[in-house]
Amino acid sequence: MAKPIVVIVGRPNVGKSTLFNRMTGSHTAIVENVPGVTRDRNYLDTEWEGKYFIVVDTGGFFPEPAEDIFLQIREQALFAIEEGDVIIHLLDGKDGLTPSDTELARLLRTSGKKVIWAVNKIDGPTREDRLYDFYPIGTEELWPLSAATGYGYDDFMEKLAVLLPSAIEEKTDYPKIAIVGRPNVGKSTLINMLLSKKRMIVSPVPGTTRDSIDSVCTYYGRKYLLIDTAGIKKKDMAGYSIERFSAVRSLRSIERCDVALIVIDAGEGIVDQDQRIAGIVETSGKGAIFLLNKWDLIDEPEKKYKVLLNELNRKMWFTQYVPVLTVSALEKKRVTKVFSIIDEILQERKKRIPTADLNRSFRQVATNLSFPLYKGKTVKLYYITQVKTEPPTFIVFANYRAALKDAHIRYIERVLRSSFSFKGTPVRIYVKERERTRRV
Repeated sequence: MAKPIVVIVGRPNVGKSTLFNRMTGSHTAIVENVPGVTRDRNYLDTEWEGKYFIVVDTGGFFPEPAEDIFLQIREQALFAIEEGDVIIHLLDGKDGLTPSDTELARLLRTSGKKVIWAVNKIDGPTREDRLYDFYPIGTEELWPLSAATGYGYDDFMEKLAVLLPSAIEEKTDYPKIAIVGRPNVGKSTLINMLLSKKRMIVSPVPGTTRDSIDSVCTYYGRKYLLIDTAGIKKKDMAGYSIERFSAVRSLRSIERCDVALIVIDAGEGIVDQDQRIAGIVETSGKGAIFLLNKWDLIDEPEKKYKVLLNELNRKMWFTQYVPVLTVSALEKKRVTKVFSIIDEILQERKKRIPTADLNRSFRQVATNLSFPLYKGKTVKLYYITQVKTEPPTFIVFANYRAALKDAHIRYIERVLRSSFSFKGTPVRIYVKERERTRRV
């Protein structure tokens, strides 16, 4: 199911992160929700009265930034606007209308996107007279809002819900495989090879693919829906650094898929953008395979493979469960091996472990993990149970939930994987506090 994307934009310090936190219930402000993603853009799933969508928080918009870092933030905001279904232009009710606001509003009007203009830092009805300062921006509808206190939030969200397009239900039952990666790593060449025909336009120029294209691929009688990740579209984005933006474009494809093929240029090694895309796949709970492409160009392949594996383990520490395959899409080497790995991952994602088997393995955790006293009390782990699949999700019951830290959760995951594999798929582990009986 493809979820709509809602993008929050505005100049610095208008409260975008505060609104993002309220909309997602994350309370994380500028926390990096996706491993490797820079602080000026965050993604989270959320829901409002049965409507599910993705919220994107962007950095502060500068109309004519003088410094490179602010130029990068501006570019990221513009690209997020290009990808969004609904744009929230957040304004500052205390500072009033500024030239930055006016310039951004002009860009939004020419984008053809659905836009909500909200004036933040309006803490009550007596402050709503500040709205009159913002009508020169060119809209007849301004929404008073306090992202910090929640004033006007319900009315604002009701308006947003009306503008949101419905999530698109996939009509096919075929496994959905997304081909993702930064520009010019060979994604379209890979799909051409898998389809054995020129379904895509293949070019060495980054940004050749203009639209997301789905293709049905048949391999030994089994059908798969291949989702190609589009590159930059529309000429008004020309000149921007598209290396920074393929993660945004990949977001929709990843959201729709069961397994993502993360294509990496083996010659260039693991770069930040590879890390960002892998982080989005992991955060989205999707299966994954790393494809080290252009292997035909590698000298001393055995040595290079060891180097890349070390690099993957170091930079992609959060996806060490992901299998790695060296391929050459251009030379058609080892590419079809992905299908057997895909099938294996699809089964792993649906795997359900009986509670008795889980707890036989879990005894190792309870035996080996040691905890300091928590508020003077001994920490106890009781049992574990699986609550869902795709991805496999587990709940650990303990007497003090706050006593279990990230390191403990990672150890529990290692034990589960050593016993039950879960190859190529993330797992989710949550801790629930079992009610303690009180003495009367």
